[in-house]
Amino acid sequence: MFEKIAKYLADQLDIAVEDIKPETTFESLGIDSLDTVEMVMDLEEELGVELELEEKVSTVGELVDFVESKVE
Repeated sequence: MFEKIAKYLADQLDIAVEDIKPETTFESLGIDSLDTVEMVMDLEEELGVELELEEKVSTVGELVDFVESKVE
């Protein structure tokens, strides 16, 4: 899941996928809360699951953990 989310972010932000680590914060990538909501909606569509963000996620790793908890 991390690889899929990292590739999505790299494609969206036009950066190298290698620059994205689990501890990378969305703030450091220039992603605000609106961008995060749009990203979650894109992931819902791609993965075919409903993701309701109950809490704020601030790192790529936190988002991966959240998505994996909903997919399983």
